Amino acid sequence: MLELSAILEARERVRETSRHTPLEYSHTYSSMTGADVRLKLENFQRTGAFKIRGATNRIATLSEAQKDAGVVTASAGNHAQGVALAATRSDVDSKIVMPEHAPISKVKATKNYGAEVVLSGRDYSEAAERAHEIEREENRTYVHAFDDEEVMAGQGTIGLEILEDCPDVDTVVVPIGGGGLISGIATAIKEQKPDTRVIGVQADGASSAAASLEKGERVSLEGVDTIADGIATRSVGEQTFPYIQQYVDEVVTVSDPEIAVALVYLLERSKTLVEGAGAVPLAAVLFEQFDYDDDETIVAALCGGNIDLNTLTNVIVRGLVETGRYLKIRTVLKDQPGALEELLDIFTAHQANIYAIHHDRTSREVEMSDTEVEIELEMRGPDHVDQFLAALREAGYEVDILA
Repeated sequence: MLELSAILEARERVRETSRHTPLEYSHTYSSMTGADVRLKLENFQRTGAFKIRGATNRIATLSEAQKDAGVVTASAGNHAQGVALAATRSDVDSKIVMPEHAPISKVKATKNYGAEVVLSGRDYSEAAERAHEIEREENRTYVHAFDDEEVMAGQGTIGLEILEDCPDVDTVVVPIGGGGLISGIATAIKEQKPDTRVIGVQADGASSAAASLEKGERVSLEGVDTIADGIATRSVGEQTFPYIQQYVDEVVTVSDPEIAVALVYLLERSKTLVEGAGAVPLAAVLFEQFDYDDDETIVAALCGGNIDLNTLTNVIVRGLVETGRYLKIRTVLKDQPGALEELLDIFTAHQANIYAIHHDRTSREVEMSDTEVEIELEMRGPDHVDQFLAALREAGYEVDILA
């Protein structure tokens, strides 16, 4: 059984490798929600995510024979880097299996921390299958990403820090993938302050914990689909699920657009970069996916900041679309002098700033006497978008919204 004593012991083992990360009050999100919102900035952790805590604790508890044989694991990225660094610091050979489409930045970082990387499988579950094959073939110790009590204890050190830095916390909001993080944090919180709520958050496209709690037993999804790749697991762990049942007050889900909006807010308002999984707790707060009172002290655990730059670009654009800051439209003009100028007069009148414009006379979807125009615009919010589109349609333009 995972108990508070094991988490306290883990803190001593991970102290030299992991950092006590900041917990900061956010005036912005407190004003937006009416609550007292604080951010646990685990994206500032070594390797950029909380996983170094659990990996360090697990490797520290290996026997000398196990250390000599080396370790193996499967990971979408953050656990990979945690195991790689923890193993290297302990002079233990590590081999990491990552999904074939794991973010390039995470693959490179894992190699740089000293691990051998094997790319295999479409997602975490298939990568784990290959890792277990290597475990048997090479007699390595498998360091599970979440379904291991020593790993859970290491992650639980975050809960200790939250209570030390914010003893009056009412609610702690934690992302859920396989459940190792929330199991550790919830155990640390509930065994010291039972009245503090622990809210778990999953992406809509990877909501195995929510489904499992509803059914009363572990549910395995056929597939996962979310921008929050760090929590894109098909099921919660066999060992983590009982702790989720016992200690987690509620599990909610957020959509990818909501995650994108939270990520953009963190970048713009907080000057803080997180990955999709790291933005999930704040998304749940901002979009009120669970009930909370005015002035309630809420800590959102931002679990990691390792986002691929290509993914970041796409997420930022989606976040700007969702907040009415970016608009891409298509319309049809007569292919004659002055037609484009008349359209742009409406843009000027409504102060819609053009990012890019594409003028296509060859499209098969329009008459030969017409031309198709696609335009990307900077807007000032949803009301501005609605007023602008209404003006275009009132002027007789048929407008398709592309983004």
